[in-house]
This record gives sequence, structure tokens and C-alpha cells, in this order.
Amino acid sequence: MFNYLRNSKKILGMNARNLDFIRPFNLSRAKRLADDKLLSKKVLAKNNLPVPKLIAKIKDLDQLEKFDWSKLPDSFALKPNRGFGGEGILVVYSHKKGRADAWVKADRSIITVEDLKSHIRNIIDGAYSLSGTPDIAFFEERLQLLKLFKPYAFKGIPDIRVIVFNKVPVMAMLRLPTKESGGKANLQQGALGVGIDLATGTTTTAVVNKSKIIEYVPDTRLLLSGIKIPYWKDILRLAVRAQEISGLGFLGADIAIDRERGPVFFELNARPGLSIQIANLSGLKERLEKVVSLKIKSIERGVRVGMDLFGGEIEEELEYISGKKLIGTAEKVKLIGKDGKEVEIDAKIDTGAYSTSIDTDIAKELGFADVISFFNSLDIPAEFNREEAKQVEDSLRKKYLGQHPDLADITVVYSSNGISVRPKISIKIILDNIEMATQVNIVERQELKKSALIGRRNLGKFLIDVAK
Repeated sequence: MFNYLRNSKKILGMNARNLDFIRPFNLSRAKRLADDKLLSKKVLAKNNLPVPKLIAKIKDLDQLEKFDWSKLPDSFALKPNRGFGGEGILVVYSHKKGRADAWVKADRSIITVEDLKSHIRNIIDGAYSLSGTPDIAFFEERLQLLKLFKPYAFKGIPDIRVIVFNKVPVMAMLRLPTKESGGKANLQQGALGVGIDLATGTTTTAVVNKSKIIEYVPDTRLLLSGIKIPYWKDILRLAVRAQEISGLGFLGADIAIDRERGPVFFELNARPGLSIQIANLSGLKERLEKVVSLKIKSIERGVRVGMDLFGGEIEEELEYISGKKLIGTAEKVKLIGKDGKEVEIDAKIDTGAYSTSIDTDIAKELGFADVISFFNSLDIPAEFNREEAKQVEDSLRKKYLGQHPDLADITVVYSSNGISVRPKISIKIILDNIEMATQVNIVERQELKKSALIGRRNLGKFLIDVAK
């Protein structure tokens, strides 16, 4: 699939993009607006579009020497006004304890006032600007990470890039910060790009290093496909509205989602990169040609056209691409226990948990009342800490495994309620017509909404749609 797309004439190359779409549709005045971050955010804010709060700006060395560093909050982002490719952006997460003149960055390294001064001098000298000309440094608020994205993003704030042409959203991508990118959502520096189905706002294919297709967040088993982007239609409306305001016919709108404020503009791009095509397994040129002659009279119409034209049957597409079935966060499952005893229940699908757990009463219905009584009679330590957990687990296994035929394992589990020891039994689970033989924890779940939780150990054959 990738080789086909890479070689296809449908893929829009840099020169074709510049000649066919940027030059005719992005006039010099509009490009200057997009290249000037402070001005573009001022224009967006004037038109009631959400932007990060400006803390301070430094135009020259004289202002730098007079700057009051006590004005800076505990966390902030320092940016060059005319920077490109994410170069020159510095993100600070907290004050260094006990030091008023130092902060902590994403990699936990310390940055001091003198370090900030040196960085700002480089910005003012034009080290990060588009044309190498003198620039302005500015501080703005650091947005707060949405809980949904916390497992997927390293330190920084993910953003959504939406390509808009002729008032129609034609392609979109979620950009996730990584350790390699230093917590920045920039593909050139090593961030992940994940294609988004325009109709549903659900992620599809992921790419790293601008060309390598991947399935999981690096060094984890977290699937990158099937993430449902919140505020999806709002994000598309904001992107189209930004195109109207900016005068850019061909626009890349970068929008983040703040935990408190919702969608917020990071910046506008008159020359967005083309890796978005690989992340979407689709050529941009073909999409642009479909809408170039349309007469779009309203934002709502433009959004509707984009969703209809470039949003496929997301479940079928995801299942075809990944070879996995798409399920929601709550699904009916059939549990098969001893002597073929069956129970069908609603289960919570939770990739945040590794193991699958079922309620004690359900385990009894499946024929495991005797092993539960046996486990409750064991001498289990009441209190121990994380450092002692492995030793406790090994000791209990050595002492008790093999004494009851239905006791498959003994495990120490960490949860919001603390550390606990649980018995494991062997059962079969049928989820979306897929049968799995597995071990499950037995735990008291009466106070929870679902009497079973399916953890990621048993979700390798599925994609999870958090909105389903």
C-alpha cells in the first residue's frame, strides 16, 4: 500500500504543491500573516477564535536586558515569532524547587535565566526565522494536556493539523509528541503523525520519521488507530473559519485541545508539510482537485462536504488496514468456565489495565466457588509496599500454587485502591465472535458499573473506538 502511494501520481509533491496550489491561492499578504505568529494570533483572537494567552514578548536586546523574569509563570512556552518546523521552541513545565531563576524542561533538565537569555538572543538574531532575519521572541501559556492523550503523548501537547482548501477540510492528522521530539508535536523532530478519518474524527494510520508506518506508540502496546478525537466538528469549523479570516486559500491549521478550554489554535501554516499524505494513506492532490471548483457559501457547508467526500466507512477501513476488529469501550462478552458453564455480561474495555478481571459472583456462577473459598483461607500478607510486592508474589506462588487444581496463578495488582493480592483462574472469553483462552483475576466489582473488565492483554486482536 505504501509503495503504491509513494509512487502514485496522486501524491502531491513539494514542487507541485507550490506551483499548483500555494502560489495561485496563497497571496503574499496572506502568507506574511501566517508567517508572523504574533500577528496571526492577534487576528484570530480579534475574530473570537481561541488562541493561547500571550505572556510577554521581547523585540530586541535592550528589552531583553530590562525584562522582569518574575513575570514568568511556573510553566510556559518560549517561541520565535517567525520560526518554522518547530525549531527554536522551548517548553518549560515547572519552576525548579528552591530556585526563582530556574525551571524544568520536558527531559527534566534545568534551564536558568541565563539559558533563556542565550536562547532569546539566538531568536532575536534570526537563528530560527524563515529567512534568517532578526526576529521577536515571545512567551505564551503552556496548554494543559487532555486526559485522553496522556498515554499517547510524551510530555508535550498533541495537536491536530487540518488542511483546508476552498473552505473544505480535505485532510487531517493528529501529531503526538515523543521522547525523540523532546515533547514537541513536530514530525521533523520525531513526533508521530496519525491520519484522521474526516467523517468521524477517528485515527487510522500512524507514521514516524515522516515515512515509516507503525501500529503502536513506540515501546508500548498502545494502538494508535481508533482514537476518537474530541470536539471534532468544532475543530473542522475552526479550521475553515481561520481560512476565511486569513485569506489563505491553501491552509494548514494547527489546533490543540486544552484540558479546560477545548480547541485552541497553535498556529497557521501557508506551507504545511506533506507527510500528512502518508499518515492518511492518500494523496493530497486528488482531494484538492475534487474541491477546487466547488462554490462553498458557508462554513457548515464546507465542513459537511469535507466529511462526506473524505470520510470513509471508518470501521471497515480500520479493520482492513489493521486486520483487527473495531470495538467500543463497553461490549457484551461471553465467559465460559468449568464444565462448560456460560455467563454473558456487559464488560468494560480498558486498555489502561493489563489484565482482565471478573467479579467474584460471576466467578462463582462459572463454577469457581471452591477455589475462591480456598484462596480466602490462605495466609495473605495484609500490608506491604511496592518494593516488597515482587517478593510477596513469588513467595505466595511458591507456597500455594499446585495446592488447588483451579488456582491458575496468584498476582499482586496495583489499583487506585492500593496494592492487593488476587487469585487467577483459567476461562474462555468470546468477544465479537473471537474466542480466547486466558487467565483472569477474581476481584470484588459489585460497586462498579461492569462486572468484568477486559484488559489489553486480551485486546491484541481489536481496535478500540473510545466513542463507541
